[in-house]
Amino acid sequence: MTGPLSPSTWSAPVPLRLATDESRYGGKASQLAAAARAGLPVPEGIALEWLFVDVVAAGDDEALAALHVSTTDLQGGGLAVRSSALGEDSAGASFAGQHLTCLNVRGSDGLTEAVRTVRDSAHSAAALAYRERLGLPGRPRVAVVVQELVVPECAGVLFSRDPLDGSDVLVIEASWGLGEAVVSGLVVPDHYRVRRDGRVIERTAGMKDLAVEPALAGGTSQVPVPADRIHRLCLDETRLESLRELTARCEQVFGGTQDLEWAFVADRLRLLQRRPMTGAVPPH
Repeated sequence: MTGPLSPSTWSAPVPLRLATDESRYGGKASQLAAAARAGLPVPEGIALEWLFVDVVAAGDDEALAALHVSTTDLQGGGLAVRSSALGEDSAGASFAGQHLTCLNVRGSDGLTEAVRTVRDSAHSAAALAYRERLGLPGRPRVAVVVQELVVPECAGVLFSRDPLDGSDVLVIEASWGLGEAVVSGLVVPDHYRVRRDGRVIERTAGMKDLAVEPALAGGTSQVPVPADRIHRLCLDETRLESLRELTARCEQVFGGTQDLEWAFVADRLRLLQRRPMTGAVPPH
């Protein structure tokens, strides 16, 4: 452990909705802050500025105490700890798959370790190579978002334009359990294409034979999906309409294209991440 640093050197974590300064809290946090302030259904959480993350990783006692105090109201269940590096989740660079996310984090020691793990992932060979390809200067500056873990019935991703041909339709992929089954490619998800007027022009059931679920001791586990749900569609008309409405609201708030991660807890829709589509194909 190190001794306490000057209070002027770093700032304590703030409620997520206040993390509007991207130069301190990174792209993911500032996007979620704007979404929360606009009334979008973002889970409760806090944001850790990048300098605070550095001193937590170094074991600074005062910073560690501030971290644990700031999460007192979030400790009823597991936590989701995600990177929010400066330059992340922009139209030119998403860093998707480069920086680790820790889910169902439990306890003070678990939270400290998760923050360190997320920060260290930005210094991996793959993440540094990605930064170099993008021409990003200097070392990574990694802020962190800590949120209540949403335990959904189903979850997935949504693009406000077809990422392959740029056509003006919503493209949605969904699977049972946590969205990591979709974003990590563990299953063949359900696939939907929805027009702006709400008409569903394609719905294809996937091969969803496993789900990622919170484990009792913390972290996640892959569990088999019952046979009668493997090919059952996750999203009915009501849920698809909720996603269409969420997309329209995000377009009003942010403009441009939308790349969303979402989850349904029963029929309550939650917005987990929002960024512009990276390298989106221009519309025809």
